[in-house]
Amino acid sequence: MSAPLLGSCHCQAVTFTLDAPIENTVTCNCSICGRAGAVYLFVPESAVTITSGADNLTDYQFGKKAIHHTFCTTCGVRTHGFGEDEKGNMTYAINLRTVEGIDVDSLESMKYDGKS
Repeated sequence: MSAPLLGSCHCQAVTFTLDAPIENTVTCNCSICGRAGAVYLFVPESAVTITSGADNLTDYQFGKKAIHHTFCTTCGVRTHGFGEDEKGNMTYAINLRTVEGIDVDSLESMKYDGKS
C-alpha cells in the first residue's frame, strides 16, 4: 500500500493522511478500546496530518488521563488518539478502521491486555 493513506470519520468532517507502513498493529481490550472495536497503528506525530476537522474533534480522557481519545463531534467516530510514549515523544494511535483501503481482518494484530 502506498503512502500517504487517506482516512476519515464517517461523516467526512474529520480527514487525515497517514504516511507510515501498516505493521505491528494492536488491539486492546480495555474498557474503551474493546467497546470501540478499533485496530490501532502507533506512529510518530510526524506521520499524521489532520487535513480537515481538527476543530470538529472532542477529547475524552479517563484513568491516568495520559491518552487523548478523540472523536468526531458530528458522527462520533474515533479516528485516532494521541499521547506521549515512554520517551516523551508525541505518538498517535490511528484507528485503522477509518483508513481507506485497509482490510483490518487480514492483519495479525498484537493483543494488548489493557483490561488488566
